[in-house]
Amino acid sequence: MSVPTTGPLDRFSLEGRVVLLTGASSGIGEHLARVLHSAGGRLVLAARRADRLEALAAELDGAIPVACDVSRDEDLERLVGTAQETHGHIDVLVNNAGTADPVPAEDEPSETFREVLAVNLTAAFVLTQLVGRQMLDRGSGVVVNVASVLGLVGSGQIPQAGYVASKGGLVNLTRELAAQWARRGVRVNALAPGWFRTEMTEVLFADEGGQRWIRRKTPMGRAGELHELDGALLFLASDASTYVTGQVVTVDGGWTAV
Repeated sequence: MSVPTTGPLDRFSLEGRVVLLTGASSGIGEHLARVLHSAGGRLVLAARRADRLEALAAELDGAIPVACDVSRDEDLERLVGTAQETHGHIDVLVNNAGTADPVPAEDEPSETFREVLAVNLTAAFVLTQLVGRQMLDRGSGVVVNVASVLGLVGSGQIPQAGYVASKGGLVNLTRELAAQWARRGVRVNALAPGWFRTEMTEVLFADEGGQRWIRRKTPMGRAGELHELDGALLFLASDASTYVTGQVVTVDGGWTAV
């Protein structure tokens, strides 16, 4: 359903849209929740840490918190069921839940590799399938997958084969779903952040050597600020991008340009 517009900036509005966001309790996810809410989204928020999720939801009028382990299919089914019972449908799905466990590839346990893929890739597919069926029935919907620049290039000096593989898979899953669903009214795109200071990256940012490494390798010479994700997120989630699907929007200070 398109939102009536009076000017180009109005197309970035999510007023009245039902938005389901995973991984909402901290880091990039918490920030994205605030941005989506400020744009008018009616939020259903999912994360494992119920206390933090409920505290965030209490700050965002009308937000519905749902404690959820995305690696469990039954939790995802319950999440979608809650959104349906509350709002009747879902307009926008943002797959943001993610995990990482940096370790050299030769030492990474196969079980850890599988666990990272389960959260970062398999869960995104299962949830998108559940929500996508409803979107396809309605003939409209938007999916935004939060990938990473490490889904486009290797990590190397911060070794994390499972994470890189999962995000690379998510990038191409984005393209495949977009190609399958484009003629049926559902758009699927990806947002690929570069280096931002969050709970997941705190170890790197807490070390001066790590910060120097980011500054040296990023053409803009610095890490990103969370607010610098806002425009790309709202572009992909809203009617501002109605002719865009299957794309990866990188917000990385030029990391993937060199």
